[in-house]
Amino acid sequence: MVSTTTPRSDRPGGSLARLLDRWGLPAPLLLGYVGLLLFMIGDGVESGFIAPFIADNGAGTEVRASYVITVYGVAVMLASWLSGALSELWGPRRVMLIGLVIWLVFDALFLAVAVAGENYTLMLVFYGIRGFGYPMFAFGFLVWITAVAPVARLGAAVGWFYFAFTGGLPTLGSLVASFTNPVLGQYGTLWLSVGILALGGLVCLLGVRERTGFQPLAPPDVKPVQSLMSSLSIAWKKPRVGVGMLVRVINTAPEFGMLVFFPTIFSHQIGFGESRWLLLVSVIYGTNIFFNLIFGVLSDRIGWQTTIFWFGAVGCAISVLLLYFVPVHLGADYYWVALLVGALYGATLAGFVPISALLPSLAPDNKGGAMALLNLGAGAATFVGPAIVSLFLGPAGAAGVVIIFAALYVAAAVMTRFLVLPEVAKRAAEHDESLTEVADTTAAPPERPATT
Repeated sequence: MVSTTTPRSDRPGGSLARLLDRWGLPAPLLLGYVGLLLFMIGDGVESGFIAPFIADNGAGTEVRASYVITVYGVAVMLASWLSGALSELWGPRRVMLIGLVIWLVFDALFLAVAVAGENYTLMLVFYGIRGFGYPMFAFGFLVWITAVAPVARLGAAVGWFYFAFTGGLPTLGSLVASFTNPVLGQYGTLWLSVGILALGGLVCLLGVRERTGFQPLAPPDVKPVQSLMSSLSIAWKKPRVGVGMLVRVINTAPEFGMLVFFPTIFSHQIGFGESRWLLLVSVIYGTNIFFNLIFGVLSDRIGWQTTIFWFGAVGCAISVLLLYFVPVHLGADYYWVALLVGALYGATLAGFVPISALLPSLAPDNKGGAMALLNLGAGAATFVGPAIVSLFLGPAGAAGVVIIFAALYVAAAVMTRFLVLPEVAKRAAEHDESLTEVADTTAAPPERPATT
């Protein structure tokens, strides 16, 4: 049992700490959130143009570029799972350091060797391996947050995580690219992103002194293989956690899929051009970062599951259709309408934020395993989204792919109805009620001492 009580010397002083705690942001992790934001800005610089950039610098076609991104997505998926499992064994901070080093080394190789030589094979290798970097850093920090934050404010603490995460990837990252691409070119902008990301990593790893993340979270007698297997076996031992993982996959799979083929459609087919497309991306995820906070706080009041169902799954099923079909139908003259529907999609995407608080609460006796599975779902989304595009863009067209994304959100809404907390499920059994009958009563549990 590891106490998450932070020594007084590690806390930001006095009134600031109290203010941060009131906002649901764990005061000892403040610089971690700042560093994460910078890290994800560096990672997100490329998000609005990387697919066409790869196509123009060695891949040759958009489809071959999507293969590079799909390989990257597989690495992200594996690393996302490992980030949770290894944080239990080694401690979150060590996992974050490994992720930072992987990203910096293999992104430098990708740019200096693969892109410079227009070598498609090396693109697959270096860009793919780089995919292990950001999940180990970002989701390692998420594990740290869930180990430290009070349960009653966990939704808000996770909301702040996604505020920083999506604030960088792709919101401010795309905004940076919109200013630097005309000056430095896309290749120069990608090198700039390396420096921004390195700065964020150092701020986070050197600035946070909260001790929980410096040590393993699992009991001393847990073996590495046992920990890794436990993080997978929980999916069938506690089926609701497995269902929650699938909901987490659906949460952002369309987001990563759209970034593969939307740049070409919005920039060229509709006629917005690259600058206005990048601004649209910034508006989508700029809205998202603020609603991450709103829904994080709101979910602690009205219930995590209720927030995910109505604002996340149902909301995204509607908004993703509007995001594509409205601009395509209206054309380039109605750019302001595209900004509005983009903002709507960004807002509803934030409705899924409480899943990061709900899943570990579904397995209170194995929160580390639940977090590993949650991170696996987050990473799988980076693979599933581009994979859907690779499989269906040819036969179904862009409209067909967007309809598939909307159908996935509807499926997520159905699955969310079964994500009720253990105490609620027990009450349903005692009163002979179905899970869906008690689903809307699922709320954040009362505050209790935060321990792991």
